[in-house]
Amino acid sequence: MYDLKITNGSIIDGTGAPAISGDLGIKDGQVVAMGEAPDTAAREIDADGQVVCPGFVDIHTHYDAQILWDRNLTISPWHGVTTAVIGNCGFGVAPTKPAHREMIMRTLEKVEGMSVDALKAGLGEDWPFETFPQYLDTIDGLAPSINVGVLMGHTPLRTYVMGEAATEREATNDELAQMCALLSDGIKAGALGFATSKASTHVGYEGRPVPSRAADMEEIHALCDVLGGLDKGIIQATVGRELFLDEFEQIATRTGRPITWTALLAGLSLGKGSHEEQLIQSQDLARQGLKISPQVTPRPLNFEYQFKEPFPFEAISMFKPISAADFDGKCRIYKDPDFRTTFKERMKTIRASFQSSFAMTVISQYDPEPALAERLLVDVAAERNMDPIDLALDLALASNLEARFRMPVANHNEDEVEPLLKSDCTVLGLSDAGAHASQLCDACQPTFFLKRWVREKEVFSLEEAIRMLTSRTAEVMGITDRGRLSVGRPADVVILDPATVGDQPLQRVHDFPAGADRLISEATGITNVIVNGAVIRDQGEDAISNGSPLPGRLLRGGAAA
Repeated sequence: MYDLKITNGSIIDGTGAPAISGDLGIKDGQVVAMGEAPDTAAREIDADGQVVCPGFVDIHTHYDAQILWDRNLTISPWHGVTTAVIGNCGFGVAPTKPAHREMIMRTLEKVEGMSVDALKAGLGEDWPFETFPQYLDTIDGLAPSINVGVLMGHTPLRTYVMGEAATEREATNDELAQMCALLSDGIKAGALGFATSKASTHVGYEGRPVPSRAADMEEIHALCDVLGGLDKGIIQATVGRELFLDEFEQIATRTGRPITWTALLAGLSLGKGSHEEQLIQSQDLARQGLKISPQVTPRPLNFEYQFKEPFPFEAISMFKPISAADFDGKCRIYKDPDFRTTFKERMKTIRASFQSSFAMTVISQYDPEPALAERLLVDVAAERNMDPIDLALDLALASNLEARFRMPVANHNEDEVEPLLKSDCTVLGLSDAGAHASQLCDACQPTFFLKRWVREKEVFSLEEAIRMLTSRTAEVMGITDRGRLSVGRPADVVILDPATVGDQPLQRVHDFPAGADRLISEATGITNVIVNGAVIRDQGEDAISNGSPLPGRLLRGGAAA
């Protein structure tokens, strides 16, 4: 007798193979029958007219802190995600000494748009871990609703060893040896790999570069060599001009380890060259047999920001004093005519793609004058005979920096995005689920992809799209027991209606600790989500309460124990 039987579905196994009609039998958390499942079951789900496929594997999330207060990892399961990888971009909350907790939280506030009040309320005074292996054990004990793989981050690792100096200087030989030993312990304890960042956009607390940006290539090579020596783990990097494809080629050749990097975006170059040139070079590296996989996203990258945390501008050097200033200090700078003049002149010389993005900025919320909502900043500025920068800063100041603006940073030209998605060397990533919670919401990436690129644009078959969301993402990250449906494998399953699957418009809610806000998107057409044989979502609703035992597993080294 099966625990669960899914009948009359169109089964897509995640490999790209054509769908088959039939039933799925599940017992003790595993698929035990597929195609034909003749036995009876304790529960049956009729999937007539629907697709039965593997749960989606999201390889780029930032639930590192949220998982400690939200075991459901909302909103990812709403959109069919049954496995999430955390610790991307070199960020995380472990290892962290008690003395460095405030610094780590302030860093997450700046680079990942997380509310410090929410972090403090959610994490509490006494964190249940200090070292990275202890953090893994904590997640293991939590038993979240979905499976979780964890990358060990360069920023907390460097902070743990170097303290405040981590943002200021290169490591000494002794400090580097300590980092390598801690990373080795983390990989042996079950980390999926090592993550770092050299992105100029990653500005931490007090306007300082995040700790990983202070590392030289000798340090990065030494840390990556740890993975090479163990012959385990993937390297994930958010790129900058000092760490890009040439350096990745050296690291991959030297260590033999796979690399995935963030992100190959249409209309925005985070490294060297245009996105077209980056794709060509990535394809050349793939032809050489190097496993270097750029992450791409099917969604336009829209940032909703406030000038109290002006994330899209913080990579511009003139914004460093703003990043370091408190609320009153920011207001003084924004009022300063000299700052405004310099800001306007700088915007004339910044790269053309950024100028174009700024020209498409929308006033998304301005409570003193609601009629301005969803209007282009440049249009309102023209009506008022003002420069758009002056108008934006005036609106910000008049609302105590609460006015919100939305800017398309990249990926808004679908004709440019399509070749990136179609390339054999790329992988779907950059949902950033759990990060920038008040600024964007791309955790709905899977349902958006199925709606926009499969049903509406017909660019991909359903079988190929599901492969890209499941076995392809799992394989790139070294996750060995997820991403496919077959007898003997864990029963992570999504039942969806291909005619209605999709994401809903964004909503702003205040459901984080301390009443902090975030953006969410509801899903449509996701009938059931099943993790390790347990139904966690049923007809668009949670089927297991947050206080009950949840079926997710920690994937140590890429697989459940």
